[in-house]
Amino acid sequence: MTHVCAADEHDPEQQFRALYDGNFAAVLGYTLRRVEQPADAADVVSEVFLVAWRRLDEAPPGDGRPWLFGIARNVLANYHRGLRRRHRLGSRLRDSLTRDVEPDPAVGVAEWDRVRSVLLRLRPDDRELLMLVGWDGLTPTEAARVVGIAAGTARMRLARARQRFRELAEAAGDAPAAAGHVLAVPFEHATGERR
Repeated sequence: MTHVCAADEHDPEQQFRALYDGNFAAVLGYTLRRVEQPADAADVVSEVFLVAWRRLDEAPPGDGRPWLFGIARNVLANYHRGLRRRHRLGSRLRDSLTRDVEPDPAVGVAEWDRVRSVLLRLRPDDRELLMLVGWDGLTPTEAARVVGIAAGTARMRLARARQRFRELAEAAGDAPAAAGHVLAVPFEHATGERR
């Protein structure tokens, strides 16, 4: 959790440095879980902090993660729109390609692939709530702020999303065998509010 002391409020550079130092790893983790290639995360994260610097006067006091995750969500939306445009162009040029591009080996980890395949079968809003709470460590209330919905609505959607995730994982034969298994992460870290 990042706090900016009263003295730093008058020095934008110090305020930004505290925001950056206290939240870089969380924003990077948030981003890595939402892009195809880890190398793309660097561009997204740098854009997030550029926007944060430009809008520093809007930064709320206390924990900067929800605010930064909200910025990251918008930057990622632009990133994904651009990615879709590139894919459409790529499909037009497919005949001229001589070989396929090999995916990054880190993305091919079996556990992540299984989790990802189940997550991709969820509605995008449900998937986002699960990831914000399960992997990014936000409370349901903080996640609600990131996605722009009421806290009660977020808790209700989160409960349904967890249940749907379990059902899809069991139907695919990927139900978690024991605590600590990757599939259990979204549920074990998100057992309730932390405030």
